[in-house]
Amino acid sequence: MRMYDVIEKKRDGKELEYEEISFFIKNYCEEKIPDYQVSALLMAIFLNGMSERETAELTEIMANSGDVIDLSVIDGIKVDKHSTGGVGDKTTLILGPIVAACGIPVAKMSGRGLGHTGGTIDKLESIPGFKTALTKQEFIDQVMKIGISIAGQTGNLAPADKKLYALRDVTATVNSLPLIASSIMSKKIACGADRIVLDVKTGSGALMKTVEKSVELARTMVKIGNDLGRKTVAVVTDMDIPLGNAIGNSLEVIEAIETLKGNGPKDLEEVSLALAAKMLELAEIGDKENCKNRVREVIDNRKALNKLAELIESQGGNPDVIENYDLFKKAKYVYELTSGQDCYIERVKTDSLGVAAMILGAGRETKESIIDYSAGIKLNKKTGMSIKKGELIATLYTNDSERINAALETLKSSLVLSQSLEPQRPLIISSID
Repeated sequence: MRMYDVIEKKRDGKELEYEEISFFIKNYCEEKIPDYQVSALLMAIFLNGMSERETAELTEIMANSGDVIDLSVIDGIKVDKHSTGGVGDKTTLILGPIVAACGIPVAKMSGRGLGHTGGTIDKLESIPGFKTALTKQEFIDQVMKIGISIAGQTGNLAPADKKLYALRDVTATVNSLPLIASSIMSKKIACGADRIVLDVKTGSGALMKTVEKSVELARTMVKIGNDLGRKTVAVVTDMDIPLGNAIGNSLEVIEAIETLKGNGPKDLEEVSLALAAKMLELAEIGDKENCKNRVREVIDNRKALNKLAELIESQGGNPDVIENYDLFKKAKYVYELTSGQDCYIERVKTDSLGVAAMILGAGRETKESIIDYSAGIKLNKKTGMSIKKGELIATLYTNDSERINAALETLKSSLVLSQSLEPQRPLIISSID
């Protein structure tokens, strides 16, 4: 078999067979096929797409290109959750303890942030002492002991995806639905969960900017999961507005803790609790209403909050942060942005808001960037809110005063002000199973 023939076949809009997909993945991972040939194939896929069968087979082959986590020694149905990424998205920190407190094992491997989207692992590492680098055995042992573990992805988890993504990033082939879907789902399959809940974001702060494209991506990933023997459901949620009020690692952890105490922002609570209930449904512990009630119960009786403290302590962190936020590192410089007029926030360019937080030090511009865990933005006003002249819109935090002006200008440019308001769409837009 020749790579030339595989490229030619896809260039002409024909479907690749399983053996052809396997050939190119295996040999590319073994560095037997040069980047320029794989780049040509990626562009052919970008232009001509892939069938549902091809996409599912590409996913399976990439998932099996490295380590596959075996969770079978853990009793019960293991349910994983994945978000396609956004600004202020700290739902894993909330729903993980909720689901574990309901008796469902949570064995979650998460990633780091890059660009305007935050990563769960970065948020957890803002907790003093918290360890995210666990061996596979440590990871599994902890789930068996306390019912939950959240760790960084292993270096050899779906390595084919890592190689392909790096190439897609420099060949203008990132925004291809079958390549996006297979990239996400290959890692989820390799993580070993029995069932998967997908949170597919849509809007200015999301990978997919329109509801139509987000629903298409969600349907594709649900089909892949089910075809590969993992019962999968998806919800499409709004990312035209940041989730919660905090953007930045320690700021988001504090907001997640407040949500588990019942004091969090209503939008963050709504999305987190809906996803947690979906996970419980997939774990077959009851019908939709029963699962919603269970979620609310473990928040009200503080079992979910206590489970978060247990998670933190088990992974070397200081559980006292639950009640004492002064244990988090504090930013040296704080700047308050106030309104110069009476108006409304018509909408927010959420991706620009994420970039503003990144400029302050809360995110990575490149993989080598060093994160400032105390940096970020707290929003007092969001889309759909009125503002009086002199009222506080947002507070900026950083340890580098030279970053404030650039971040401030980006933040201001992200706000679209108006003298009137349009109706806002719901946070949870669609559900797909």
